Amino acid sequence: MAAGPSVTLDEAGFAATPAAPRPKLSLLSIVNMNIGFLGLQFSFGLQQANMAPIYRYLGAEEASLPLLWLAGPVTGLLVQPIIGALSDRTVSRWGRRTPYFLIGAILCSLCLFAMPYSPALWVAASLLWILDAANNVTMEPYRAYVGDRLDADQRPLGYLTQASFTGLAQTFAYLTPSLLVWWGIGSDMVDANGIPVITRIAFVIGAFLSITTIYWSVWRVPELPLGAGAIAVMRSEPLSARTAAADIVSAVHDMPPVMRRLALPMLCQWFAMFAYWQYIALAIGRSVFGTGDPATAGFRDAVLLTGQAGAFYNFVAFLAGFAMVPLTRKLGAPRVHAAALAISGAAILTVPGITDPLLLALPMLGIGIGWASMMGCPYIMLANAVPPARTGIYMGIFNMFIVVPMLVESLTMPLIYSPLLGGDPRNVLMLSGGLMLVAGLATLRIQPGSVAQPS
Repeated sequence: MAAGPSVTLDEAGFAATPAAPRPKLSLLSIVNMNIGFLGLQFSFGLQQANMAPIYRYLGAEEASLPLLWLAGPVTGLLVQPIIGALSDRTVSRWGRRTPYFLIGAILCSLCLFAMPYSPALWVAASLLWILDAANNVTMEPYRAYVGDRLDADQRPLGYLTQASFTGLAQTFAYLTPSLLVWWGIGSDMVDANGIPVITRIAFVIGAFLSITTIYWSVWRVPELPLGAGAIAVMRSEPLSARTAAADIVSAVHDMPPVMRRLALPMLCQWFAMFAYWQYIALAIGRSVFGTGDPATAGFRDAVLLTGQAGAFYNFVAFLAGFAMVPLTRKLGAPRVHAAALAISGAAILTVPGITDPLLLALPMLGIGIGWASMMGCPYIMLANAVPPARTGIYMGIFNMFIVVPMLVESLTMPLIYSPLLGGDPRNVLMLSGGLMLVAGLATLRIQPGSVAQPS
């Protein structure tokens, strides 16, 4: 919508009429703007399902796995607040968010293509650092773009649609190796480093989806044009590292109370999920197949079963994301999120005791509900509590609430894995389930009425 005589600017500086601060989007448009999450989250799904096995194939010890996953939290901690602040101030012919997630998607595609060809552990670890940096360049500008495009009434639908696409993308990411086996490619076909051929093909598919889906979204639902007044203000203080740093410091100082109250539940839930992803394949290997040896067929079967279980819980998340839209409108995002985390925590606690592969479907139902809420509800609370003009920087800072718990887990798990958890990945899942329950209780401190859109 172009600025003109009958057009004013909203808080974020976008062209808007007084009666409609954001143009209402159709359901199809909201779906189209979130299709980019299909490629982005396919990439994350590939990491969750395959990086621990890839590291084990290349000779990593179980206790050291969290250290090899440091790339995600460290790059997120450094990259996302800066990129969020820069995207709030960027003026370009493509918009202020679009340049970041297009560049990030291209880098992500290149790293995904190269990852399964890693000849040594240090190569895989290095590629993961670049891949996670690229994902982080894409992620928060993308979330801010959704907040920019939708008004308060449509944000629950927008962010929970995003959560549903997360579930759908990761369903395909987890399930792709099994589909390739069902189509006739042997699971025991491996390269000289022990990495299965089906893993290589899955990463190539991810590389293709990463760039094509992002491009589709920005082509079908481009950013709203900034008003001339907003552009003038942004150009009066040019984009730079200094202005970005000043914006971050100011935003932290002015952090809304709702965002502060989210810190504890985010700490618990993301510590829990990061540990879960790192050790679920190893736990299933022991409980279902009786092995922890990565050179055995049983271990490869455990990795495939983990992918199938992960695909199922992500498909549940795909459905649950849409189902949560009316619930969040009626009950409020905090209550829905607290209940979903409690269900997820109880489900994770049951996984270590399951020896029948078919019974794994039951806890995956609960984990899927929790995962859908984690991908949607916190962002509804956040987007409705921060000033629209600073959505990008607050989305970037909020990512610190995700990566700091991951960083804490990565640094502490090697210290507690053997002495406190007995060197058994099943005990890691017990810890994860307990922390999810704590996160659910902590979320109840946030009252639904406290996340209204600021005036």
